[in-house]
Amino acid sequence: MYSVLINAVLSSSPDYDLLFESLAWPSDSWPGTERVEALTAFIEGLGPLLADSDTFSAAKRTSIKDKIDSVVWTQCLPLLSRISAEAGGDMRCRESTAAACRLVSVCVPLCDEAVPGRVALSVLQSLQLSEEEASAPGRLSVEVASEVMAALIPFLSADEQLTLTTLSASLPCIKTLPDALVSKVIVRLLLTTLNCCSTARLPSILQVILDDLCTWHSTSRTPVVTERSLLCLTALSDHLLKPHSLPSSTSSDPRLSLQFWRMVQDGLTHRDSVSRKRALYLLKMCVARSEEEGVDCPVSPPEEDDILFKWASNRGKLLREFWEDYALVMETLEENQIHVVRPVLNRIDTLIQTTVKDNQALDQGVFHPSWLLCVYQRMFHSENKSLMREGVCHLLELQVLQQPAFALAFSQFIVGPFMDVLSESSLFHRSVGQSIGDCPELGAKLQVFMTSFFSSLPSEHRGRMLLQMIQQLCSKHWCAAPLFFLSQALSKLPPGPLLGPDGLTALREVLRCTMITHQVLLRGAAQCFLLNSALCLIEVNAVTLDDVFSFLMHFRADESLCRGTQIWNQLCTWLLDNEGSFKPRIMDGDCTATKKETVRGYVESEIHTYLRVPASTGHSERIPDSREADKLARAILLCVDMERNQPGAEIGNTLESLHSPLLDTLSRVSTNMYLPVRKSDKSLQLMLRLFQLGGTPSCQQAGGEQAENVMCAMKKLIFKVVDQIEDFILRRLLGELQELFDVERAELYLCVLRQLVVMYSSTLQHHSTIQQTYFPKLIKFSLKVLQEPSQQINSVANQVAKAVAMASLATVCVLVEQEVIDMQSETVSVLKSLHDYFYNPVSSSCQNQSLLGNFNERLLKPQTEDGSSDVGVQGCLLQDWGRIAASFMRDQWICLSVLIKTIGIPESVEISRTSETLKAALSCSVEALALLPSDLVLPVLTFMETTLPQLLPHEEAMCVEAVTQSWELVQGLSTNAHDFWPALKGFVSMAFHRKLLELTHASAPTLLATLKQIATELMELSQSKSGVFGVLLQHCCQTWLPTDRGSDHTVFSSVFSHINILTEACVYGPVFRRDQRLIQDVQTYVEQLGEECAANVAVTSDNRDDQLPRTCVLAFLSHLDSSDLQHQRLIEELVMDLLKRDNDISKSKVRYYSNSLQHRVKNRVWQTLLLLLPKLREEFVTAVLNHVFEAGFCSNQASVKYLIEWMMILILVRYPHHIDSFWACFSRDHDKTKTSICTFLSVLVHFNVIIPNLEDKDAHLRKALDIILQWCFNHNFSVRLYALLALKRVWSLAGVRAEEGADGFGGLSTVIKACLNQAEAMQSTGNANKNWTRIQEHFFFGAFHPIRDYSVETIFYTFPSLSELADDEWIPSWKFEKLSCFPESPSFPLRNPAPDLSQLQPGDWIQQDKGEQNKEERWAEVQKKITPWRLGIQEQEPELQLVPQQRAARLGKLHGALVVVASLIDKPTNLGGLCRTCEIFGASALVLDSLRHVSDKHFQSLSVSSELWLPLLEVKPVELSDFLQVKKSEGYCIVGVEQTANSQSLQDYQFPEKTLLLLGNEREGIPANLLQMFDVCVEIPQQGVTRSLNVHVSAALLIWEYTRQHLASAEVSKSED
Repeated sequence: MYSVLINAVLSSSPDYDLLFESLAWPSDSWPGTERVEALTAFIEGLGPLLADSDTFSAAKRTSIKDKIDSVVWTQCLPLLSRISAEAGGDMRCRESTAAACRLVSVCVPLCDEAVPGRVALSVLQSLQLSEEEASAPGRLSVEVASEVMAALIPFLSADEQLTLTTLSASLPCIKTLPDALVSKVIVRLLLTTLNCCSTARLPSILQVILDDLCTWHSTSRTPVVTERSLLCLTALSDHLLKPHSLPSSTSSDPRLSLQFWRMVQDGLTHRDSVSRKRALYLLKMCVARSEEEGVDCPVSPPEEDDILFKWASNRGKLLREFWEDYALVMETLEENQIHVVRPVLNRIDTLIQTTVKDNQALDQGVFHPSWLLCVYQRMFHSENKSLMREGVCHLLELQVLQQPAFALAFSQFIVGPFMDVLSESSLFHRSVGQSIGDCPELGAKLQVFMTSFFSSLPSEHRGRMLLQMIQQLCSKHWCAAPLFFLSQALSKLPPGPLLGPDGLTALREVLRCTMITHQVLLRGAAQCFLLNSALCLIEVNAVTLDDVFSFLMHFRADESLCRGTQIWNQLCTWLLDNEGSFKPRIMDGDCTATKKETVRGYVESEIHTYLRVPASTGHSERIPDSREADKLARAILLCVDMERNQPGAEIGNTLESLHSPLLDTLSRVSTNMYLPVRKSDKSLQLMLRLFQLGGTPSCQQAGGEQAENVMCAMKKLIFKVVDQIEDFILRRLLGELQELFDVERAELYLCVLRQLVVMYSSTLQHHSTIQQTYFPKLIKFSLKVLQEPSQQINSVANQVAKAVAMASLATVCVLVEQEVIDMQSETVSVLKSLHDYFYNPVSSSCQNQSLLGNFNERLLKPQTEDGSSDVGVQGCLLQDWGRIAASFMRDQWICLSVLIKTIGIPESVEISRTSETLKAALSCSVEALALLPSDLVLPVLTFMETTLPQLLPHEEAMCVEAVTQSWELVQGLSTNAHDFWPALKGFVSMAFHRKLLELTHASAPTLLATLKQIATELMELSQSKSGVFGVLLQHCCQTWLPTDRGSDHTVFSSVFSHINILTEACVYGPVFRRDQRLIQDVQTYVEQLGEECAANVAVTSDNRDDQLPRTCVLAFLSHLDSSDLQHQRLIEELVMDLLKRDNDISKSKVRYYSNSLQHRVKNRVWQTLLLLLPKLREEFVTAVLNHVFEAGFCSNQASVKYLIEWMMILILVRYPHHIDSFWACFSRDHDKTKTSICTFLSVLVHFNVIIPNLEDKDAHLRKALDIILQWCFNHNFSVRLYALLALKRVWSLAGVRAEEGADGFGGLSTVIKACLNQAEAMQSTGNANKNWTRIQEHFFFGAFHPIRDYSVETIFYTFPSLSELADDEWIPSWKFEKLSCFPESPSFPLRNPAPDLSQLQPGDWIQQDKGEQNKEERWAEVQKKITPWRLGIQEQEPELQLVPQQRAARLGKLHGALVVVASLIDKPTNLGGLCRTCEIFGASALVLDSLRHVSDKHFQSLSVSSELWLPLLEVKPVELSDFLQVKKSEGYCIVGVEQTANSQSLQDYQFPEKTLLLLGNEREGIPANLLQMFDVCVEIPQQGVTRSLNVHVSAALLIWEYTRQHLASAEVSKSED
């Protein structure tokens, strides 16, 4: 309309100056869009007039041009600056920018030739400014500058220099601008530049862009650089990868660039899905161009050795199929559903085989192996753990890696991405079909893979590869399970010299750092395998013995490298085999070392070096580092064990020879006053570590006798100097230790003293001296120190002496508790004075101390004299004193707990005050819980264990407080495994002491309620922390029914107050998280390895199996004697509780899933009831029989159903008079029974077991037949099937009776046989026949015999496994055998005597048809949603009009400004539905790739004539890029439906009025080269698993949301008007 009016005005010879003045606006204002468009139309109309030389005079023409020039500089640019200053990109800014840029594009051609360049240079400056400069007044924003340059570039294309300037300003923007602006610069600047560039100059410009991006990527190969480079390359792909006719065009061919292909490969494995899509698009474009050109690429061999992409014209078909498969695999891996991906995985094998064959051909290799690595890396990065696991398993089974060339090509990938993905714990879960204790599938495959892969590697690369792999273990935190299985796999490598000093260093870092937080058993097992690996792979002549023994320091004796284990013996053998082959050490003063070093020579040298210390300086010194002694002690023991196995070796001589320097030092410690303290300390440390490391585990049998001989010989040697050692220690403890460092020294001395006393306790003379002389003297001196009055200044010497004194007393008390010291000795007599020290009141004005002496005595922080304190000592005071003070208090409670247990309350305490004294002592113990660190409270709990029973029931409140605070403390330790378990065991022993368990509600209601609450919380805690409930249950069961002594009826009666503990134990089974279950499974697997894994010998078993509570309570119940009234009462109460539990579940949930918690609990209930059945009285069985029958009518899972049926059979066998009650069950309301009647029919299948005990056999057989025949005609197929089987089995019994002449069967014989034959004949076809066969072969009706197979193994292992219960519910027999208290009887054996059941496989008779998969053609196994990429390529016409004419009449119908572009959609049904949706919601136009779709019958069936009322435009896919550029210039916001990192949710996004909605293809979505055209990506929130919606549905959602928003805004506008 503007053009018509302007032409009319101009044709009337107007006043042009006046028109300019009226249409212009002030430079500081923001005109409306209409005014800008009017000025644009006016100047555009002047164009033809200015071109005509006759219209204006020269002066007028110059004046008008000056006016136009002024419009650019004083109107357009200030307006654009004003728009730039506005925050945000609302519709007004967008429309104003488009109008102003249109005005610039109209003005520039009419100005002087230099004006476009000047304007461009002015605008380009805005792209090169910093954020601060860009925000200054008068500057253009990047968005506005990009739009202005897009309008100017068509007029600059002829100027080569300006074009290069534009490029040089644009390319840095890609690297520096925010993500949201990068696409804007690429599309509006670079793409427009290329579109306007001449054909001759295009290759050089493309080369500049390509070189810049490749250089950037090569210098900074990061994900961000890859993402932006791919964005730019994809946007320009139509130019870069368009076939050129010019010979020079090959210079810009990206296919020839190695860096380009590295970008593509990085993109294929990128974390961002859009980047992956772009990379795959570029790859497909390159393949399409190569196939279209049909020439070799590269034409000649390039200078680079590595060519990632080749095309050979003579192998075009093979290459096309390879890349089709490759693209299909990469596209499919974008799916999150494993069932979608799995069918396509076989294509990977095709790719691999093609690559292998190609590389085997001489000089014909066109497929680089790195493309395969991209596939695996993409799988490894998948969000779906199943797909990740599938990728790892596929790589592990890759046969091609057995070829040296491929193994080498894959080596860095194995070290990098493959090792990264292996650290994922979830990969190592058991596969379907594997049992608990089996090696996970991935773990087994990893062992085979490591062996074959390293064997295939060229020998010169193996060592480097192994070192890198071990270093990877140090570079990130590995969880316990992955590290264990990788260590096991490394131990399977074939022996070879691969590890040098660097390898040992790397392994040491793994031991020292990576596995420090792992579970003890798994850490120990991993240590064993790593040590085994080292022994097989060490390059002996490259490492010294010192390297080896330094390495061995990091293997803990209590976790792996324990003397007497297989790994220890293996280490001894390895040292012996390599004797003299180790690299010689270069000693001090030697330049070279040529003499070979033996293990014995090394040990002797190290002993002399170890004991060589400088003379004492007289200053206090820290105790030497014990790690030196640990290293040397292990070396000595290994040397001794190594030589012990040699022929003619004499252990005594070897030991004496090696120990002579040590013995010499020890013999002089008490007599040589000038012997340096450091030397005596080191000698004692070495001796102590020799004895500590020299012992063998009690469970170790192999080589145990010889190891014991070594220790006996060592004891004899040390015994020669034991008096000197003890004299020295006693002398030091009696007053010489007064420095702060001496506290640690005292700990060493006391450890040595304790070791010697225990070791030589059988030597009477020595032991007598210790008891009668040494210890009394030590106790008296220590008491004297403790009783000294406090000084005004607490000196270091005074406080240290007190700490040493209390530690000495605690050591003596521990030896008394261990019964090493005779209770009648002088030591115990003197200890009574210590008792008085604690209990005799001290003179104090404080009321709290009136009853007790020195309870909770605290060390005071020492003060040093001014100026005399050593800086180092002062630092230690600040750091260590708190721990020293805590240990001092802990030692007090060690003494108190031992004394109260062995001696009781001192005689000096009056009897009348005993209770008050105990009360005060308990109060102090509660206070100590708050004062002591949590890891030192165990002695306090032990004290409480003795004290609490003595105070009950008179001091209930105080006892409740003590128990409650103790439990809170234990709960706080639940995350600290090292301290938690000892504290828990101590707490359980204290709180559930037999005296406390005996409490009744009448005697101590509050305390009893507290204990019950704590027991409940313990069970809850056990759900997340395996083993907690087991500690409580083992203690209670042992208390109620001791295995080492007879049962006390008084104690046993307390079980009735806590019967809920037993009930919960019967149905106990924690619900672990998946990661916790993995750890449990791996630990079980390690335990199954037995002594093969030394960790099973070295690690003390904590018995935290989650099945322990059940096995423990079952053992307890098996011990109960049914003839004992109390036992009988317990059994009956427990049975009633269990039946109630089962009934509650049945009522609360009619149906429940297999292996759900409800299913598991019910199964455990009936397993326990089966175990208890022989112990039940007949009267009680009569009382509960109806409950059993009621349970049979409930809807039960198969495993529960079998147990209930078995229970019924055994009851009827034992008590046959209940058969009438059983028959009555068949007379119930049939609507209520439904298919549950199958349970009772199953019992009749085993009627042959029941009938021998029945009195009137014939009558009951007739009754059974009558009942069964009724159910043979039931409408339900399953009921008929069960009835048929029961009829067959019962009639087999009745037939025998009929042949024997029994009455009543002769008449039935013919009828039943006929019915049975006819019924079986009806089952002869289809699924009925299969079901009939399967139900007869089912274990419960076939191999199972209810009497013969009644055993623990059948109930708890065989039945669960055969009825497809989860394998963590199977309790193997060996777990019961581990419990020494589990009783066996002939009537109820532990193991099943008959092997029939154990040989069966799980199965059910229910038919599950599985359709056969038809494999028809090349793409048949692929989901229809995913098709080969080439099928999506459209025939594209080269020329197309950008704005087609409108195809439908509006008829006055109003439309919005929404344009829907569906050019990428090719299904007529989707297009027809979309047309209908667009018309209904008033879209302004629908864009199709071809208007021919309108005549398609499928289109018309869904469009229902809507095409007549909706404007339709035709834009082919090849022209979409140009079409979108035009729409951007018109101010449209381009919106796409795509999930990207910056996508906005549909519910949050506000649609601009001028919106263009671009829809993607049904299969491929939106092509990668169009993604950067979007101004915004909108995603539809999803809750389900399926990845995407139908394109029509997605479009309908967005169109409606657009309409809703603008309808709402229109309503608001009307209301305002």
